[in-house]
Amino acid sequence: MFSFVLILFFSCMAAFASAAPAPLTAKELASVAKVESVSIPIPAEAMAALSKVAKPNWQSRYRPPIPTTFSSRAQIALNIGGLIADGYIAVEAEDAQQVKNTGKDIIALAKCLAVSESVIARGNSIFEFAERNEWNTLKEELEATQNEVKLSLEQQHDADLVCLVTLGAWIRGTEILSGWIADNYTPAAAKLLRQPEIIALMRAKLEALPPKVKENPLVGILIAGLPELETLVSFSSDKIPTQNDVKAVKEVSSRLMKSISTKPSAK
Repeated sequence: MFSFVLILFFSCMAAFASAAPAPLTAKELASVAKVESVSIPIPAEAMAALSKVAKPNWQSRYRPPIPTTFSSRAQIALNIGGLIADGYIAVEAEDAQQVKNTGKDIIALAKCLAVSESVIARGNSIFEFAERNEWNTLKEELEATQNEVKLSLEQQHDADLVCLVTLGAWIRGTEILSGWIADNYTPAAAKLLRQPEIIALMRAKLEALPPKVKENPLVGILIAGLPELETLVSFSSDKIPTQNDVKAVKEVSSRLMKSISTKPSAK
């Protein structure tokens, strides 16, 4: 099993001046708080794993722009996570304009959650690094942006939305990974989809949400849909998924992502 390791860090609390914040230093990373004690993949790690066994055309994984005017806070949080994954695709493709477009959408959604002050500062930093083609630094800034969103949600007592940001990023990352592998199948790449512990954790986090959050129709769709995806990515370590198996992962993750990014019909 390919091991994904993620330790989410939050930057130190400092007043945001007009200049964009600098990336976290090694010293800062050693001193800031660890907010999740489990290993959850971020899209950058999944993409790095795929790049070790293939040479993906990341631009082929772009998707059309999504709405940025959702009314549900749960849906906003899920889509911020999905957009973070889109940002990593653009960085891997070294596409500065796409990075900036995605950054603007992240900021637009963040404003709806009242976490815009810190995220806008990170967004300005992302734009500047994209202009200078500083791709490695951009990966750090995207992770820092996700962390800023989560920290702000914790501070404003919206901790229940934190796991939805993570879930949105993971589902979109799974869609990206499985989509490319389905179109460019190799056994080595297909084995990267094995993530039984991760999706079991995601399901547990959703089930632990307060009843008010679980009553959200979209959250209900995810609770109902994740078991199917769990079955598909929980194959034994000695099994190599077939191309059809990979396509099934892509179909389910795409269906869930479509639900996440589609505005509910007006009643």
